[in-house]
Amino acid sequence: MDLRELVSALNDFAPLSLAESWDNVGLLVEPSPPHTVNTLFLTNDLTEEVMEEAVQKKADLILSYHPPIFAPLKRVTWKTWKERLVVRALEHRIGIYSPHTAYDAIPHGVNNWLTKGLGACTSVPLHPSTAPSCPAEGTHRVEFCTDTEHLEAVLSKIKDIQEISCLTTFPARVEGEEQTRVTLNCSQKALLEVVALLSQNSLLYHKTEILLLQKPLLPHTGMGRLCTLSEPVPLSDIIERIKSHLKLPHVRVAVGTGKTRESPVKKAALCAGSGSSVLKGTEADLYLTGEMSHHDVLDAVAKGISVILCEHSNTERGFLAELRDVLATHLQNKVSIIVSEKDRDPLQVA
Repeated sequence: MDLRELVSALNDFAPLSLAESWDNVGLLVEPSPPHTVNTLFLTNDLTEEVMEEAVQKKADLILSYHPPIFAPLKRVTWKTWKERLVVRALEHRIGIYSPHTAYDAIPHGVNNWLTKGLGACTSVPLHPSTAPSCPAEGTHRVEFCTDTEHLEAVLSKIKDIQEISCLTTFPARVEGEEQTRVTLNCSQKALLEVVALLSQNSLLYHKTEILLLQKPLLPHTGMGRLCTLSEPVPLSDIIERIKSHLKLPHVRVAVGTGKTRESPVKKAALCAGSGSSVLKGTEADLYLTGEMSHHDVLDAVAKGISVILCEHSNTERGFLAELRDVLATHLQNKVSIIVSEKDRDPLQVA
């Protein structure tokens, strides 16, 4: 596939608009066009060891879940390891693409895969995503009534304001008088001008309604998951299930105050990676994530919430095998997809 065609398909699979605003997602390194992708190489973290593996396997595009370029680079030299990744990628005509939190949000993404470690359960996003735009143009709808005497003058001035849409008028009867109701959609910027115009006439201003056009929530899409198990399961069993699902010999566990390892878990809140900010304030029997700060763990435990920590990338990496199969279907088997064998969490239990 041509690189641009492939990137478009990847963006359809997980729209980048779902990524967090602070994230750096999408095509990060692009070889000069035209660039054909025969081999797509999947990794959780793009380290120098993984880059060498990609070179050896003749990858044309690396999909790195974590963006290897996050903070802006002021130069591209051989001095730092992240700069060297860019150098090596361009030398070997390898593109680099990162989806990161877009894959966290999608219904068929990382967090959904992590829920499978709990056993039979239903789940909803902890922080639902909204559609990238409102169903109608503009961010606000303004409605007001005016008499025939002022109608033409008001409409003339409104039409001079930029970013006004869906301007309509229809007859209305207000307090026994025949009037005209005017409705319009406008941007945040235009709203200020519309309000300023209407406020010049106190009768118009007092008959004005302003509605916020909210972006609709996207079903099953968003950050984190709140999982309700089909039946309560002892914490000790959940621990074993998670270890099996993530293929880990050990996890770190903090038992909530007043609970034991045999206490039942009915609701579990989870977030792949670093979950403190996503999980905080959620009522659940268990928090499952890769890492949390010491004080956030203490806070959860004090509230009777048990915590399972698996190290950051251990809660993400296993998704790559599932991703390989799903992407193969999405891309109609037009490219060969391989998963890195060198990619691993930097922290090991000694």
